[in-house]
Amino acid sequence: MTKGDGDASTSKRRVVYAVLLGFAALGMLYLAITFVQVWHASGNDEARDVDAIVVLGAAQYDGRPSPVLEARLTAALELYERGLAPVIVTTGSNQEGDRFTQGYAGFTYLREQGVPESDLRIVVDGTNTFEELSATANVLRDESLGLRVLLVSDPYHALRAKEIAREVGLQAYFSPTDLDSSFSQLLRETAAVSVGRIVGFRRVSNLS
Repeated sequence: MTKGDGDASTSKRRVVYAVLLGFAALGMLYLAITFVQVWHASGNDEARDVDAIVVLGAAQYDGRPSPVLEARLTAALELYERGLAPVIVTTGSNQEGDRFTQGYAGFTYLREQGVPESDLRIVVDGTNTFEELSATANVLRDESLGLRVLLVSDPYHALRAKEIAREVGLQAYFSPTDLDSSFSQLLRETAAVSVGRIVGFRRVSNLS
């Protein structure tokens, strides 16, 4: 190999390294921007008049809401009592071995708090946010209730929940619970939003 060939090979390697570093920098910038968006969305309460309040699922213990689910249900009840929507939708399937679904546990809790059954809807299809919201959209369409919804979940969940809702055809706003969001939760959401925006949230849900 001549000196000229060696110089050319070195030059090509430098170009490849520069391109790889450029892509890595862009990737880091993309993740950083997404993290800021996730964090910013977690602090916003977009409560307003809508067609339905949608409570995203969380764990239940033999028909009794977990503290996380109870916080979401309590927040939804307050929004309902303010007259922001005529209907509350509780969502969530059950884990293997459970006698009750998350949606049914939420329905029972709200009914015991005085919400009429006629103002409640249960969606038990779905083991993740995409499936829950897709099934919710179908119920709202079938009953001609309207597709403007106020999603209720933990603060860190805001951005991803709204973007999933838009993907399934809902016009979504978000109202958080009063639970705190940890840094690790924000990081996980950043990863989920980052991937979902690229490949689609439906594909991400199929992998989960």
